Amino acid sequence: MFGNKKKESSPKKNSIMPSQTSHSLNSLVKGTYLEGVIKAETDFRVDGTIKGSLNCTARLIIGPSGVVEGEVKCASAVIEGRFEGNLNVAELLHIKESAEVSGDIKTSKLIVQSGAIFNVTCKMGTQHSNNGVANSPKEAKTTMKSAARTPNA
Repeated sequence: MFGNKKKESSPKKNSIMPSQTSHSLNSLVKGTYLEGVIKAETDFRVDGTIKGSLNCTARLIIGPSGVVEGEVKCASAVIEGRFEGNLNVAELLHIKESAEVSGDIKTSKLIVQSGAIFNVTCKMGTQHSNNGVANSPKEAKTTMKSAARTPNA
């Protein structure tokens, strides 16, 4: 009755393979340099350097030591480090106070914290494509230059 049944085998808790339900994060650590084309279906954190193109169907996080130069397409982004190039964000782009951003930006929503260096041409609004033509009344084109950084005492 109590010891005669064999237990069904179940996956080990300390398995190397991530479970299908867990949230995955790709990470490029500080001191790592990568050049080329990257495609990711999960969140991507950059604390090293990327030169090239990144297509991420989830969130891009550029950490304080992170540098990205090139073309990026992602669902949402948080930038604390440095970005230079073309950035296309489907949802929210959040620029933190330590960020340095330059280039061409397309995003639906934008937050720029005080102190960030933000020298971009920015096109905002929800964009619905009809044969490649944007047709949204909320679309706005703005050129912004901000360098309101103060030295730390």
